[in-house]
Amino acid sequence: MSEQLKLRAYEQEDIDFIHQLGNNPDIMSYWFDEAYYSKVTLNEKFQKDQHNNNKRSFILTNEQKRLGLIQLLDIDFIHRHAEFAIMIDPAAQGNGYAFKATELAMNYAFTVLNLHKLYLYVDEENEKAIHIYKKCGYKSVATLVEEFFVKGTYHNVVIMNIFQRDYLQFIEQNKKEN
Repeated sequence: MSEQLKLRAYEQEDIDFIHQLGNNPDIMSYWFDEAYYSKVTLNEKFQKDQHNNNKRSFILTNEQKRLGLIQLLDIDFIHRHAEFAIMIDPAAQGNGYAFKATELAMNYAFTVLNLHKLYLYVDEENEKAIHIYKKCGYKSVATLVEEFFVKGTYHNVVIMNIFQRDYLQFIEQNKKEN
């Protein structure tokens, strides 16, 4: 299963898939965003992002099947950090894909882009995601109280991060254990 999982560049033919994810209120509530994305807007954003060196968007695939969207956002090449974001298709959730996708994105960020730090924002109520991030080596660094308004209530947001040195140490430990 996981040996077939890959990240590949987000292409124009993926817009229908992203449209489906971006209009799912359950998914978008965890992105603290409104589920309101038109294909025209997604197409315009895709065209604009093709020239944005500070963003990497990937489609998580298993063979040819699309499973999710993984992004490195606001990449800062001077300070060497970026925001990590992930969105797994609800039909594919519960199969360990988020963990593997997070590992693949960290590997890319730390060994290809040579970033120093990845950080993310996660809803405090999203215990499954927090568990996955911790399992991958992320650490909680702060909680923003009542930061986002989602489905009629304010939600706390946990900020988590991982440094390149910790990721490399995590990889070495896993090699020794296996």
